[in-house]
Amino acid sequence: MSALEFPKAPSDKKALEEGAVFSPRFDAAGLVTVVVTDAADGMLLMVAHMNAQALALTLETGIAHYWSRSRSALWKKGETSGNFQHVVEMLTDCDQDAIWLRVKVLGHDATCHT
Repeated sequence: MSALEFPKAPSDKKALEEGAVFSPRFDAAGLVTVVVTDAADGMLLMVAHMNAQALALTLETGIAHYWSRSRSALWKKGETSGNFQHVVEMLTDCDQDAIWLRVKVLGHDATCHT
C-alpha cells in the first residue's frame, strides 16, 4: 500500500479552483472519476475510477492503476492483457473531483477492462 497521502481540499473555493495544490476530491465511496484518452490522437479510451491508493500508485509508477468497483479490488491496467497505460500527463478539473489521464498504451493498443 502506498504511503502517499493527499491534502484535504481547501474550503475556500478560489483556493481550490485556482491554487497550486493537488487535492483530489474523492466521493463518499472514496473514489474519483478518471477519463482516459490516448496522448497521441486524443481518442477516448475509457472512463474508470481511482481510490487514493490507485492514484498514489499511478503517480509513483507512471502506470495507470484503478479501483474496480465490480471486483472491489485495485487494478493495474495491463496486468492481465499486457496493454499497460503509461501516463504522459495528468490533469484535473477546477474543483478536483475528476481526473483526466493522457496515456500511451503499450501492448497491442487495445483498451478493455483488463
